[in-house]
Amino acid sequence: MPECRAVHRRRGVGRSLSCRYSGPGQAGDAVKRRSGRWTSAVLWGGSLLAAAGFGWPLFATAVPRDAQGAVPFVAFALVPAVIVALALVVDREMYTAKTVALLGVLAAVGAAVRIAGTGVGGVEAVFILLILAGRVYGARFGLLLGLLTIAVSSVLWGGFGPWTPFQMFACGWVGAGAALLPRLRAGGRLGPRARARLEIALLAGYGVVASYLFGLVMNLWFWPFAVGTGTGISYSPGASLGTNLASFGLYSLVTSTLTWDTVRAVTTVLGIFLVGPAALAALRRAKLPAARSAPSPGDARPRSTSLPGDGTRTHPSTAPDEAAAPQTARHPSARA
Repeated sequence: MPECRAVHRRRGVGRSLSCRYSGPGQAGDAVKRRSGRWTSAVLWGGSLLAAAGFGWPLFATAVPRDAQGAVPFVAFALVPAVIVALALVVDREMYTAKTVALLGVLAAVGAAVRIAGTGVGGVEAVFILLILAGRVYGARFGLLLGLLTIAVSSVLWGGFGPWTPFQMFACGWVGAGAALLPRLRAGGRLGPRARARLEIALLAGYGVVASYLFGLVMNLWFWPFAVGTGTGISYSPGASLGTNLASFGLYSLVTSTLTWDTVRAVTTVLGIFLVGPAALAALRRAKLPAARSAPSPGDARPRSTSLPGDGTRTHPSTAPDEAAAPQTARHPSARA
């Protein structure tokens, strides 16, 4: 039903009727906002659960000693279950054919890039795609792209294993994190070219941080199985959190940080500087623009114009289920 109120003019005796119609578009927008908030909450909660699965060696000491042996198996089952749950929830947001097609194309490109770099230690050119796509299309798209890229490449390459769910989540975080970087707004002191260069530098810096963090989280979940007991970099189930953190830091430093992770950071930075500007422009051209459709008859609002003095003229309403009244105008009486 329309909400109408009479608006009295301070000057003159004219009065206009102002009506406001809440069309179906407004209700749809409210539903989308609620759905977006729910999806964001699920994504954050799923990421926290996955982080607990990655960091099980650090939290295992908080579990009773009799149940500590089951902690790794719970972690290995938790991460794939969270991936399935998040994929089902986020899949509801991908309700446009163009979004699904774009996700599929980019995942196929990322899988091909990842397979092509197999065997070259530390080279993860797929990070370039994840960072640039996450920057343009948002955190949800970046997370889904990371999950799907690793899944597709693992199926094609035959590299499925207990590490695959952890790789999927870690790459999903890389893509989602790029969307959380600050935006460079137009209208400031910087010109368009300066903003573009600053954005590339920002993404390159993020690529360095993401490359090292990826190595750390991927080392953490299998660290207790990679090294035997009794060494300075071994995992000690009964040790304190500080002792295990120190051992893990030393283990990561000598096994991946100085080698694989550094090569990954260098290749990611070089790739972003080389192909970043052109790739960002291409991705933004393919981005779905904001829909600007003409208002439907059910959403149209009546227009009223008030004449100064003692006359009033009102245009016919286009609200649904109301007959349009004929336009009338009051004419001044003829002089005698």
